[in-house]
Parts: sequence; C-alpha cells; structure tokens
Amino acid sequence: MMLIRRQFLHMGGGALALPALSLVAEGQGAPSPKLAQILRSDLQGQGQVVQETVLSILEMPPGAAAPWHMHPGAQEIIFVLDGQLVVEIDKKAAAEVQTGATILIPAETAHLARNDTRATAKALVMHSRADKQKVLLVVLTKPT
Repeated sequence: MMLIRRQFLHMGGGALALPALSLVAEGQGAPSPKLAQILRSDLQGQGQVVQETVLSILEMPPGAAAPWHMHPGAQEIIFVLDGQLVVEIDKKAAAEVQTGATILIPAETAHLARNDTRATAKALVMHSRADKQKVLLVVLTKPT
C-alpha cells in the first residue's frame, strides 16, 4: 500500500509540472497534455488535517446500494467515471451524480450511494483521513 501511495504522490508532483511541460511541448509542435481540475475545496469536518489519503475505484451494479454509513474523521469525494449514482447525505436532498461530476461529503456525515439505473456505475472515491488510526467506515441505521 505504501508503494502505491508513493506512486500516486509522484503522479501528483508530475501533475504540477504538466502546465510547464505543455509550454515546452507547444514550442516543439508536439501535442500537449491537458490537466482539467475537477474539484478544489477546503477540508470539511476534520480540522484541516490529513494524515492519509485513500483512493479507490467503486463499481456499483444496477440496483445496488451502499448502506447508510459515515467516515470518522474522513472527508469523501466521489467522481463518477461512468454511469450515474444517487448520493443521499443526511438532512439534504438526494443528488444525482452524472458521469464527469463530483460530490463532496464532509467528515462525520451520514450518507449512502446507490445505482438506480440499468447500467453499472463506476466512480473514483477518495477519502482524506485526519486520523488513520480510526476505522474508515461505520455502518449506521438510517438517520431520522
């Protein structure tokens, strides 16, 4: 796991260099890479602290749903790669998250995700954890 995290961090450093590389490539007539920012947000519900970032791929078949749950000390970001998810966050209206869209779920917030379509949905899920000693996920009963 540590090796994967380090590789991801190296990729992040490479992403910072992409704008400079594209300027060099433009001068040489080569195609330039494009870096599209999909979300920029302050940490929510975890005191501006990150000890660990966990990046996962979610594949959710038609009709499947995660139970109501929360992440102690961990903010969650979902980026839908393919398909559509419905995300319910406690005390908010359900949100349909389409391909190419993101949703941010603050730490310590009850939520669930489900696939109401007839096609498998695929998403990139990132948890920014304030305390990696805490469990990542706690299953809950439906909030009232």
